[in-house]
Amino acid sequence: MAAKSTARQRRRGEVEALPSGSFRVRVYAGIDPLTGKRHYLREVVPAGPKAAREAEKVRTRLLAEVDDRRNPRTKATVSQLLERYLSVLEIEDTTRWGYESMIRLYIRPLLGDLAIGRIDGETLDAFYAELRRCRARCDRRSRIDHRTDAEHECDDRCAKHVCKPLGASYLRQIHTVLNGAFTRAVRWRWIGINPVRQAEAPPQPAPDPNPPSPTQAARIVGEAWRDPDWGMLVWLAMTTGARRGELCALRWDRIDFATGVLDIRTAVAQINTRTWEKETKTHQRRRIVADPQTLALLRAYLQHVAQAAASLGVPLAEDSFVFSGSPDHETWLNPDTVTQRYSRMCKRLGWDMHIHQLRHYSATELIAAGVDIRTVAGRLGHGGGGTTTLRVYSAWVAEADQRAASSLAARTPELPVSASSGDGTAALPAALVVDVTVDDSPYRMIAADLRAAIRCGALDPGDYLPTVKSLSARYSVSEGTAHRAMALLAGAGEIAVSRGRRAVVVEPDQMSS
Repeated sequence: MAAKSTARQRRRGEVEALPSGSFRVRVYAGIDPLTGKRHYLREVVPAGPKAAREAEKVRTRLLAEVDDRRNPRTKATVSQLLERYLSVLEIEDTTRWGYESMIRLYIRPLLGDLAIGRIDGETLDAFYAELRRCRARCDRRSRIDHRTDAEHECDDRCAKHVCKPLGASYLRQIHTVLNGAFTRAVRWRWIGINPVRQAEAPPQPAPDPNPPSPTQAARIVGEAWRDPDWGMLVWLAMTTGARRGELCALRWDRIDFATGVLDIRTAVAQINTRTWEKETKTHQRRRIVADPQTLALLRAYLQHVAQAAASLGVPLAEDSFVFSGSPDHETWLNPDTVTQRYSRMCKRLGWDMHIHQLRHYSATELIAAGVDIRTVAGRLGHGGGGTTTLRVYSAWVAEADQRAASSLAARTPELPVSASSGDGTAALPAALVVDVTVDDSPYRMIAADLRAAIRCGALDPGDYLPTVKSLSARYSVSEGTAHRAMALLAGAGEIAVSRGRRAVVVEPDQMSS
């Protein structure tokens, strides 16, 4: 009988008066799926004249949460949830390594010890705000960032700490990881609702590729060809738009010199010192046609590699790697080595660049030449039928569209500039008379490109426009000129500009006539 009474009491919940005058409420919430022990919801009501009544309200509320299954069913912490989440998640090793890095560096230090039932929208908004303030999560006190934690003599590499915010794209990825973990927690019935959806998701930064200009590309190629092996790799990255890992995995038997086709099947991945060959990023095998000059260079490079191998008395297999650090080309290059060498080379030339920008260069030059988006997407290995390509390179699509319009205009008959002709010949109605005076001011050209991107749908309402700094670099103009272009669009009601925020495309019905 006593056992039945205890079970009934657990279901009803308990309200216990404490010596301090406060009340402790405890409601049974089932078995913890993580520990297998009984799980209780607990809450303390502060002392006061209405404390007993408030305690009963709390007990009723907790019982309702249990009945509606909105209560957390476990005392598991965020760290425990993420560990369980990663153990059942099927992702590539490189993606897993990235997730583990985010958890180790940012999520676990700030949220790891909190119970998942304590996480809400306010907690996550504060978490994102802290990372936007300083990625190192400093305590706002003056300090020195040392180049190493070991004992050392400080030099110019040990400098005063300057707060740097975490990048918007990386912050968005952290939000994605948390949302995935808490979505699983709801599915496992660890919690009733996903608190990540109560927080404001960090905005997805607008793509802003910054490829080398044609002049810079010429200097990069000239510098790279000082070493034939390195020059061939840089040239192929520039002309094919292949990823660095795909170039490292390219083999001679995947180049058809008769048809000029490069077969991109695999890529080399790297995590720290570990490297392995895997499928391409989008798990797609694609065939890229090389131009005659590139094929001629590849033939000459193959002859160079074969002669070098023969001089050392080692064979060169048909399926050997095109780029390798070994004489027989039986091993691949490490992708990180390629990245570091390219960055050092550009630094010698006076630029801060990375090798992925050669992929941007290939895409933008193809688009500017009038190649359709689907073909460009196929060469780059973008999925979605060109959606990614259009989203990332929308500004260059608009630029090419403007040039196409100019070419068409050059072939059309010249329009009259006056509604009345002085020689008595027929003239256009006044309503159709146009002013064909062309204003080629740089800021108007920039505004025209952006307007074309908006009109053709490359930039949708709500999308961010490129930054003033990026527009200044892309068009080789001052930032003041780029600001004038933004002001021109804002005056026409096509974009919204506010202090401290990036310009954004407005809804069509909000545009001024």
